[in-house]
Amino acid sequence: MKSRWPMLMLLCAIAVSSTGYSSAYAQSTDHVKPLAQQPIRPAHVMRRSDGVFFIDFGRDAYSYFRLELPAPPADKSQKITIRLGEKLSAPDHIDRKPGGSVRFLETSVMTESGKTLYRPELTAKDRRLMPASVGAVMPFRYAELENLPEAMTTDELSRAVRQIAVHYRFDENAADFSCSDAKLNAIWDLCKYSMKATSFAGLMVDGDRERKPYEADCYINQLGWQYCTGDNSLPRHTHEYLLSHHTWPTEWIMFSVLIAWQDYQFSGDPSCLAKHYDELKGDTLRALEHDDGLISTVEPPVPQSVLQSIHFKGKLKDVVDWPEGERDGYKMVPVNTVVNAFHCRSLTLMADLADALGKTDDAAEFCKAAQRTLASLNSKLFDPQTGLYIDGEGTTHSSLHANMFPLAFGLVPADRRPKVLAFVRSRGMACSVYAAQFLMDALFDHDSGADSVRLMTAPGDRSWRHMVEDTGTTISLEAWDTKYKPNQDWNHAWGAAPANLLPRMVLGVEPLKPGYSQVLIWPRCAGKSAANALSWARGKVPTPKGPISVAWHYPATGFQMTVELPPQTTAQVRLPSDWGDHVLTDGKSATGQKHGHSVEIELLTPGKHVVVVGQ
Repeated sequence: MKSRWPMLMLLCAIAVSSTGYSSAYAQSTDHVKPLAQQPIRPAHVMRRSDGVFFIDFGRDAYSYFRLELPAPPADKSQKITIRLGEKLSAPDHIDRKPGGSVRFLETSVMTESGKTLYRPELTAKDRRLMPASVGAVMPFRYAELENLPEAMTTDELSRAVRQIAVHYRFDENAADFSCSDAKLNAIWDLCKYSMKATSFAGLMVDGDRERKPYEADCYINQLGWQYCTGDNSLPRHTHEYLLSHHTWPTEWIMFSVLIAWQDYQFSGDPSCLAKHYDELKGDTLRALEHDDGLISTVEPPVPQSVLQSIHFKGKLKDVVDWPEGERDGYKMVPVNTVVNAFHCRSLTLMADLADALGKTDDAAEFCKAAQRTLASLNSKLFDPQTGLYIDGEGTTHSSLHANMFPLAFGLVPADRRPKVLAFVRSRGMACSVYAAQFLMDALFDHDSGADSVRLMTAPGDRSWRHMVEDTGTTISLEAWDTKYKPNQDWNHAWGAAPANLLPRMVLGVEPLKPGYSQVLIWPRCAGKSAANALSWARGKVPTPKGPISVAWHYPATGFQMTVELPPQTTAQVRLPSDWGDHVLTDGKSATGQKHGHSVEIELLTPGKHVVVVGQ
């Protein structure tokens, strides 16, 4: 997944077309697959003392409710009240005023002579993006039924009701992860399920409140979906939609280049790049560059010609993080460090994309532009007195965001990394669930994997452990807690970064060459210094070439890892060097090259291998 260019720069200086889509776009969705409608049996049914039946389906899901009853006599029609919700106010009681964008709905059906099957009406907004063949869906986990036939038992009702969960095609067995920390395993389960549950529209949308694709949401969702399913059709479908339906945040425009790069790295298929190359060039926002290569959406204002070139009607606005209270005190100045870190990253990747398409002149031009932006970022947006990046031109404030994004994107020179990394580590989770993706990337990639694991599983309300243990949700949240975003919904895929972080960083599997013909296997928290965080991990990563299995642990003599590679895939392996310099591959001594706190050994070929590092 890493671009080949950052080091060079430093050295140089789903389903069916949904209503509301354009007909032209609908013609480009041949690769998407039909939506599944999965009947879910109740996990728990009980009759309360007030006569109301309470049903728990076990997990929240975008779904509709199905009820099957014996047909009543012609003169015995009755109204059955049905309540659906995501949250409880008390045991066995749905919260009817859950607050924010957490869902509750009261609806009803009238029994009819000769009719046995009922699907209660949802709301008009529950039809958004849904094809007519599926109909309206809403997220709910719980149901209450009132005024059912007097003699009905809980066993009979358990057979009569179903939650019909709607989702994109999802292979439950494609990916797997487990480790020595039960809290991390529960986080994996939450985030993997979030990938499935939020695919209900055949597009990657932000959540139930808006049901709208956004580029940043798509990127995090894309990574998690690929690592959990081995499928690329849903992310690509969303990416192609967004290229002509951009959203308002400045950084989100440039995310399209990151998404395009990840699409190519995963699939090895350049057709999407070739088709949208000119649009991607515009999405780097080079048209906004000042003479020094830095960009601003404020001074001067963005020309209409630029907005038209990126298919956007409205006003771009720098976002840094969302909601606004998650910016760690960031000073929103016109020339913004986070925005320009994204600009540098998009130029870097655009050089790679041009190179992949054989456009060598463009590749050289983008590489040169990236070098200029990088040089300005490292001179004008850095405080040599503190050794930290500042939030932008005209301020002395240094936030977590101004430092973690350059670190995550590989823009920080080697001599500056220790101080920048120490600052990033000191700030903890001072960012949103969205920006946490890049905080975790920065830490994992700079020998701080144990810190990442601790942040994921930390007590308090700013971790994925909080989502699992304290909130009652079964899908990742839009924000760490409702107090940080009062209108948040309970079904936001951008809150599920561990769906990609655990297989990418803890197992350590990333593509080095497009289509997984060559991979990097580098467990980021397997060193001796990290042994108190995790003692073992194992799992399976689906790829276009077939599954890759990794299992590592600490025997008495050091570190041991077993890797199984599919046909046509080789692996570059990095191992923790603090266990010693004696490396064995399949029982034979292996030569290696030191890379920071890891050692890189010779390529592994397809098949099963055992690698040991010890004294």
